[in-house]
Amino acid sequence: MVMVKEYPAYREAVVQAGADLPDSNAMFYPLFKHIQRNGLAMTAPVEMRYPVPREMQAAAFEPVSMAFVYPEPTLGKTGPDGAVTVVDAPAVTVVSVAVRGSYTSKRFLAGYKLVAEWITAHADDYEVSGPPRFLAYNSPFVLPMFRMGEVQVPGQRKK
Repeated sequence: MVMVKEYPAYREAVVQAGADLPDSNAMFYPLFKHIQRNGLAMTAPVEMRYPVPREMQAAAFEPVSMAFVYPEPTLGKTGPDGAVTVVDAPAVTVVSVAVRGSYTSKRFLAGYKLVAEWITAHADDYEVSGPPRFLAYNSPFVLPMFRMGEVQVPGQRKK
């Protein structure tokens, strides 16, 4: 079921993909080291942002960034920390659908298709305001078939 959700402002540690961090596995470790160095608990969800749909390749694609959401929006300080940058994210409205199973591009695209269809059907009321993201809620120790996540597209009501 596709839903519209409201999120308050939050703080997150973000790593951008690049030549030295080409995929989600490589992006995970700088984030993990950051929270260890700063005495932070690992929280859910892990946020992965994807390219805008016209830039996605049909076969496979990787996230353009990965982020750990801080447990409190006032914890720590913003700014760079090696490959990680801590930022304050503004409140956001998203169009969202829950997905179950492994965290793959195929699963992301299936969820994204449902969200995109909903947005098209509600084009008189909503418009896209940012790139899609995937929120992963489970650790690697949860069997892939039991993992839960959400595909979300930031949107806003048209005025």
